[in-house]
Amino acid sequence: MKPIINREMCIGCGMCENICPEVFKLNDGKSEVINLPDYTVFKEKIEQAKDSCPVQAIDIEE
Repeated sequence: MKPIINREMCIGCGMCENICPEVFKLNDGKSEVINLPDYTVFKEKIEQAKDSCPVQAIDIEE
């Protein structure tokens, strides 16, 4: 599993970073994914961030 941000859709609200700062961070006003060797450790928090995104800019690649 790997989260992917659609930076064109992202409005930079920071919800994903608030929910899962281990994986998401804001950069230049948009969210980006921090490169980690294993995202499955944060699976529940990543899914919560995806579901909480107001513009649905987060996808999960299985």
